[in-house]
Amino acid sequence: MSNCNCSICARSGYLALIVPASRFRLLRGDDVLSEYRFGREIARHLFCRICGIKSFYVPRSHPGGISVNARCLDPGTVREMTVRRFDGRHWERYYEDGVEAAYPGS
Repeated sequence: MSNCNCSICARSGYLALIVPASRFRLLRGDDVLSEYRFGREIARHLFCRICGIKSFYVPRSHPGGISVNARCLDPGTVREMTVRRFDGRHWERYYEDGVEAAYPGS
């Protein structure tokens, strides 16, 4: 589980739980999803156009996965969570060097 400090995650309170796309199944609501892309337009930020909640998206760091907002999961869905901080503000610096991003000093 990642607590990212990028402009979108920090402002929306997104807590990322990345799962393989093959393990993700949207039960309903596909018809009310809207998509937002920014920067390099690689990540597919999906949100409900009725309520505005972003409960999952396709991250550029894991294009074969789905990032689920753990704060949108029903209670009891996950038994235990270990949250690590992620320096999404400087994402390119870490991934270009082949080093996983973490907050400085963590």
